[in-house]
Amino acid sequence: MGMWEFSVALYMINIWPESLLYAAIYGASDSASIAVFGPIIGRWVDKLSCLKVLQLWLVTQNLSFVIAGASVVTLLIHSSLKFTHFSIFMLLMLLINVCGGIGVLSTLAGTIMIEREWLLVISEGQPQEFLTRMNSVTRRIDLCCKLLAPVVTGFIVSFVSLKASAITLALWNTVSVWVEYWLFTSVYHGIPALDQSSQRRMARLLQCDQEMNTLTSEEDSLLPVTGCSSELADRKWNKKISEKISEIPYIAAWRVYLQQEVALPGLALASLFFTVLSFGTLMTATLEWKGIPTYVIGLGRGISAVIGIAATVAYPVLQSRISTIRTGLWSIWSQWTCLLPCIASIWIQSGFLSSYILMGSVAISRLGLWMFDLSVLQHMQDLVTESDRLIVGGVQNSLQSLMELLVYVMGIIISDPRDFWKLAVISFEAVTLAAFLFCIHAYHRLGRAHDPSFGLILVQN
Repeated sequence: MGMWEFSVALYMINIWPESLLYAAIYGASDSASIAVFGPIIGRWVDKLSCLKVLQLWLVTQNLSFVIAGASVVTLLIHSSLKFTHFSIFMLLMLLINVCGGIGVLSTLAGTIMIEREWLLVISEGQPQEFLTRMNSVTRRIDLCCKLLAPVVTGFIVSFVSLKASAITLALWNTVSVWVEYWLFTSVYHGIPALDQSSQRRMARLLQCDQEMNTLTSEEDSLLPVTGCSSELADRKWNKKISEKISEIPYIAAWRVYLQQEVALPGLALASLFFTVLSFGTLMTATLEWKGIPTYVIGLGRGISAVIGIAATVAYPVLQSRISTIRTGLWSIWSQWTCLLPCIASIWIQSGFLSSYILMGSVAISRLGLWMFDLSVLQHMQDLVTESDRLIVGGVQNSLQSLMELLVYVMGIIISDPRDFWKLAVISFEAVTLAAFLFCIHAYHRLGRAHDPSFGLILVQN
């Protein structure tokens, strides 16, 4: 997944140089997939056993990226297709976007299951610090992959070729699916509590279905008893319509999410995804357009991941001393501070200097970003009930992808790489909004009267 995330921007800017349009369209397609189907994925994971989710997740994810990689190789080898056979060119581009969307949805299913269920089940009966360490280690593994993937890909692109990186990607996904499945099933069978949790979830869903069927049967049996059967039938029909609408997976999932106390910090975290100030598709494509060597971009993303890994080490220490909410406050404002040089670099005339300042500022800001991510994740784990965990996780990822989608829509509108600074300013404003949203939640959660130190925290940040 990490190799594809980094490589796809390079593929798109090479397939159609001088424009961010195709990179933005791909990013928008990926984000739209999760924004639309994320809540449904959460409910789907909630209804399936863990082993079934594992099988569907890994096979679908890797097969999708193999097909997408093969399509990219075809476009790179036959680079004149966009002029000679435009219909075939568009068909391959559509295939890349569809397969990419299916791949990220499959990945989302696995992420929800691991972060929202497995970690909590494994840490049951353990001190709070155990869950904190588990979250940090899981995020550290993820960031290590994000560290190695772009560095390896960058060197393959720089010293071999772009085609070689696409072929490597397809082969890697073909081989890795078997290793991933073996590792995850080993964990699942090695910890009986995971299987027990899955069985409890299946039993709970079966009981809910039976109760709904019983309630419907009782209501139907009351209908002929009354004299006003026509009026009762109308009321019953209206009630059924209302219930059916509320039971639509998308609407039901959002209703569950908005009832949670963690909705506001969830929105704050999602606001951070409304950004181009990351080593994502648009920023990578822009740096490539500015002439920054691919291996340098890969190293920059690798350094960014190293700083993120440092955040996963620092988070448990800070959280144990100043609490989860205060850690979130410190981290979001430190991210905001570290991004200030990005805005300053807009007025620097030298393209290379401004690009390196941009990369450095974004990389350093990852310390605050990943600590804030862990803070909100643990806050949700602490406050969301077991029956709602997977659904809330699906909606949260959907909300985050909706923000990413809006960024890519802006990238389609502002597709000239020379105007990247406009996207950077809007992204910085989104980080500012996230900081204030979390401050509002922290104020209500801690309370001025109950915690006099709250004002000091705001002043210090």
